[in-house]
Amino acid sequence: MDPSAWMERLRQDDHQALEQLLTHYDGMLRYIISGMLSDPQDREDCLAQVRSKLWEGRHQYDREKASPATWLTALCRNAAYDHLRAQRRRGDWDELDPRRPDPAPGPEEQVLRQERIQRLQEAVNRLSARDRTLFYRKYYYLQSTARIAAELGTTERAVEGKLYRIRKRLQTLLGGDAL
Repeated sequence: MDPSAWMERLRQDDHQALEQLLTHYDGMLRYIISGMLSDPQDREDCLAQVRSKLWEGRHQYDREKASPATWLTALCRNAAYDHLRAQRRRGDWDELDPRRPDPAPGPEEQVLRQERIQRLQEAVNRLSARDRTLFYRKYYYLQSTARIAAELGTTERAVEGKLYRIRKRLQTLLGGDAL
């Protein structure tokens, strides 16, 4: 059975489809998480979180918008990123001070941020497929330069140079806005 059929069965509350889907994509999920979380226990916790999010969000999947692999990739990346962010927050906890301003952005800042994100996405889409993949590995999946270099069979310095050139190209496409 193919993954699309598993997703359809999963939407009908079929636990067996969940197991088949997770077994089929286990390597991909572990690969994504291992690039972002170094502690083995954190990785396992994150996989459990992915499992939970997959089950809770099974009715949100739309085969017209994404393949099961793409949907699971985004779900897994976001879970790992949330896990990483929670780790960082636990270390930076301090008392609430009523005199400090709210750190959440205001409506104007949110609109400007969305516009910057949209412009960046358009610029990234104009990169070659190879450069776009490298950009996503480094800045979306947060993989280390050493890992990327090892998997591509090149040196860290070569990867850093390529990333530098990609950033410069994006700055040019964005009209000089800082990344």
